[in-house]
Amino acid sequence: MHKFLSVILLLAAFLIVSPAAFAKGKSVRFVQVSDTHYVSENEQADAWLKKLVKEINKTENVDFVVFTGDNIDSPNAKSLHAFLRTVGKIKKPCYFVIGNHDVSTNAKLSKAKYLDIIRYHNWFSPAWKPNYTFEKNGFLFVVVDGAKEIIPGPNGYYKQETLDWLDKVLTKNKKKQVIILQHFPLIEPRKMTSHKTYKAEKYLELLDKHENIVAVISGHYHQNHEVMRNGVYHASAPAFGEEPHYFKVIEIVDSKSFLPMIFTQLREFDL
Repeated sequence: MHKFLSVILLLAAFLIVSPAAFAKGKSVRFVQVSDTHYVSENEQADAWLKKLVKEINKTENVDFVVFTGDNIDSPNAKSLHAFLRTVGKIKKPCYFVIGNHDVSTNAKLSKAKYLDIIRYHNWFSPAWKPNYTFEKNGFLFVVVDGAKEIIPGPNGYYKQETLDWLDKVLTKNKKKQVIILQHFPLIEPRKMTSHKTYKAEKYLELLDKHENIVAVISGHYHQNHEVMRNGVYHASAPAFGEEPHYFKVIEIVDSKSFLPMIFTQLREFDL
């Protein structure tokens, strides 16, 4: 049985927009799945993931799927291989963000090895490094890594070198509309010191320098949260790996005549 929870945000301050205006622009529609916390030895988790794949494959007009971190519950290569074998049955391109549960050098699953395993299952993956970009339908998507592989923990940490890289990407692509994908949100869905992103204000100051950012899409807090800040839409998704099981469908429309518009829809399903 399906339940549909719709949240619609119109970035342009217009109540009525003609279909003709949209036809002249571009749009992208993708699925976000966050915090699956998959464990290969858990039969229930395996059933949930297989059901997710079926539900995504039934979702119409999807351009790609992004898993925004904590894809596995603990840094374990066996679980990661099993996770990727299952999601490899999704009929659309898949992209992956690293979360705090995904990697640990102590557990012998470094970020480099994690990405090697992703590319083993998907030769065409652009994820040669934790920070990477890809384009869809005229939009630039930027994956930004805030996970720690040495002494991992729930606090996100976007290193200065990562912020410098992002600044260069945004500057180089100033004429493109950018959507940032990451695990750790910059605006907390709820106050939680143990999960708060370290020096998030510094990252936000960087975003304020650029006018080409449409949205920052994240997970981590296991809670749906959507808010506008200085013209940038910050959206966090609930965890798929706990009940009720959600994934999010996000559509971004650029009509050329108006500012970009974002439509988000939570989809919940039961086994």
